[in-house]
Amino acid sequence: MAVKVLVVDDSSFFRRRVSEILEKDPEIQVIDFAVNGQEAVDKAAKLRPDVITMDVEMPVMDGISAVKQIMQSSPTPILMFSSLTREGASATLDALDAGAVDFLPKKFEDIARNSEDAIRSLQNKVKEIGRRRVSRFTRPISSSPAPAPARSTPASSGLRSTAKPIAQPDRTFSRPAADTPSSGASFKASGKRYQIVAIGTSTGGPVALQTILTQLPANFPHPILLIQHMPAAFTPAFAQRLNSLCKIKVKEAEQGDRLQPGVAYLAPGGQQMLVESRGGSKTLKVFEDDSPRITYKPSVDVTFASTAKAYGGDVLAVILTGMGADGRDGARMLKQSGATIWAQDEKTCVVYGMPQAVASAGISSEDIALQDVALRINKEIGCA
Repeated sequence: MAVKVLVVDDSSFFRRRVSEILEKDPEIQVIDFAVNGQEAVDKAAKLRPDVITMDVEMPVMDGISAVKQIMQSSPTPILMFSSLTREGASATLDALDAGAVDFLPKKFEDIARNSEDAIRSLQNKVKEIGRRRVSRFTRPISSSPAPAPARSTPASSGLRSTAKPIAQPDRTFSRPAADTPSSGASFKASGKRYQIVAIGTSTGGPVALQTILTQLPANFPHPILLIQHMPAAFTPAFAQRLNSLCKIKVKEAEQGDRLQPGVAYLAPGGQQMLVESRGGSKTLKVFEDDSPRITYKPSVDVTFASTAKAYGGDVLAVILTGMGADGRDGARMLKQSGATIWAQDEKTCVVYGMPQAVASAGISSEDIALQDVALRINKEIGCA
């Protein structure tokens, strides 16, 4: 059965272009259009599409307000189209706050190296998220207490953060009832020694990362590497937002950063992040990568491979929700070095591709529900 799509945009040209691209795939059917947010809310309730593509800036009702209303009244997977600007990044993160599951650049040439790759990327993303049905938008998937206020830092001193948690639709397949005991409560730590935690993710990753990172204590004893498939314009805003919500420090990685405990380093969009050993310390190498052989920039495989070389088996690596198989080869190298590999379970993934790739290859030792990942990390590391 074809994935039914409602296309929402106030530009007739863009509506037509998106429709033509999607309907080149016989597994996708564009069932209608909406020209503003209010019309999108009304048609979502009436037509019950499998996926909605949504613009941000529209008359009558903007896209973010429309997402909020749709997720309250007619929960539907929503894919946002965003401009690659600082304002566009902020608005897109707000859309994820409201319940959208993912986003793509509005300029299709920014999606991939050529038009055919861009077309396939849009079609595949729509099909993947269309296979997941949401039930009711309520609150973030994490039921942990709200994180402590952001620390005062040179970059934020004197400024009051307006960042909000990125909420997630409450999915019938993904979350136990609020009073259901966590399956991670009975977990026993392995006793293994670690020096670093590495997390790779893509589609659905912003919500998943926030869910995990906001539950880590300020005295977390190791550095954390974060590899999220995300455009260059988005990673500074995402790192800043996470930093304002978490007890640990979160920053966009920079060339030469010396890895410190209790700090999470987010790989910059459009670049690669490597770990290098220099004397007795570990530092980050961040660089532009024009290799046609590597699809993702940043790439989980690239960072994981360098982490295996720098730390050997003293690594706890986690693969979260995302399309494709990025992270499988890097995770294999880590496992061969003696590292521990975990994967998010299928039920709590927006898209199961990346975790499934490591699980099917026999690389991961655990399949863990998103709401349990932080608890498991804290216990395994020894800071619970």
